[in-house]
Amino acid sequence: MLKTFPKGGIHPPENKITSSKGIKKMTLPKVVYVPISQHIGIPAEIVVGVKDKVTIGQVIAKSGGFMSSNIHSPVAGTVTKLDKIIDTSGYKKQCIVIRTDLKDESNFTDIAYPLKTTITLEPKAILQKINDLGIVGLGGATFPSHVKLSIKEGTKLDHLIINGVECEPYLTADHRLMLEKAEEIIVGIKILMFALHIDKAIIGIENNKADAIETFKKIITKNDNIKIAALKVKYPQGGEKQLVRALLNREVPKNGLPLDVGVIVHNVGTIFAIYQAIQHNIPLIERVVTVTGKKLENPSNYWVKIGTPITDLVNEVGGLPEGTRKIVNGGPMMGKAIKNTDVPVTKGTSGILVISEDEASRGEPKNCIRCGECVDVCPMGLEPHLLMNLSEKGMYEKASSEDIMTCIECGSCSYVCPSHRPLLDYIRFGKNIVKKMNTSKN
Repeated sequence: MLKTFPKGGIHPPENKITSSKGIKKMTLPKVVYVPISQHIGIPAEIVVGVKDKVTIGQVIAKSGGFMSSNIHSPVAGTVTKLDKIIDTSGYKKQCIVIRTDLKDESNFTDIAYPLKTTITLEPKAILQKINDLGIVGLGGATFPSHVKLSIKEGTKLDHLIINGVECEPYLTADHRLMLEKAEEIIVGIKILMFALHIDKAIIGIENNKADAIETFKKIITKNDNIKIAALKVKYPQGGEKQLVRALLNREVPKNGLPLDVGVIVHNVGTIFAIYQAIQHNIPLIERVVTVTGKKLENPSNYWVKIGTPITDLVNEVGGLPEGTRKIVNGGPMMGKAIKNTDVPVTKGTSGILVISEDEASRGEPKNCIRCGECVDVCPMGLEPHLLMNLSEKGMYEKASSEDIMTCIECGSCSYVCPSHRPLLDYIRFGKNIVKKMNTSKN
């Protein structure tokens, strides 16, 4: 029987139309716009100036503190501006604009790095290098990896969980990475097991990626202490708490972390980035991005330089089709619509979804009919209809006491609501207010 989490969940159409499309190398952008805040926490501090020449992988913004991350130049070129631009959040953020040197051979050298299986660094050096090379969580949260891996003394960990679920419809970046870089991912897992002194690892993969499951099974030996777990196709299976419950039957505390139950969770993309950092000294300057949509001419998966304008990605797949209504950064469930395609790809960009007019149209919101559907599908056991009402009425203290901050913003409630109520929109808004209230109290 396939494993899954017990509470709530939905099964929207998968639409994995790029799952058979191998990862292509994106055309080199003429200009990159590199935000200094591509992670949860304090923005990095700029250490270059206008007219400075920069090389690939050079630090251009240093970590602003413990909860921060270094930013590296994705190209060789010249800094032309230190400017504020609208990023994928919709707000103006400080960024470093670099004009790519199209005559610099290093921009066009595609090095075939050999598989390197021997781990030569000690645990402390591994964690330091992850910090130095700007690795953050690539599953969407962009939590600085060195912070996540800074385990307090006395904390007992017995499992490393690798999140290869990719339950969000349309997205296939992780799927293709698992198929094409499985050996490197296994080495990356061993690196973390060694660094954290963990003996057991589990790779959780939804059963709609049977080829990825088989790929890993062929290269894992019994001595590796790494297991593959096939999971039921159910959204949001990739949520950390849902994944820990499905794989180990452990309940992460309401306001707690997987660490509280002896587990640490990392996305497969993060694991590959760690492999590249430790074994080949490569900073996080590019990532796999799915560019997809039913009406696109040639949807596919790409290796994309951080800072590449989304306009370039859209042009790479044939341009925006007629009748496009929305462009979403991420998938249709948890992604957010962007205002235009001038915004850049960041470390947290897993996909760009182009949605047509007929797909994007929302039904007209009506009164709640008290059907309880939103409660049934909530994987966190919340009452979304109540949280929306409290947010709508400005009753934020009450929303806080009703655990609004526990919401993982999966969107399952909005998806099933027969009255087309914008549940997640109001809950997100309420969460932001409650978060500010809690911060001001501290």
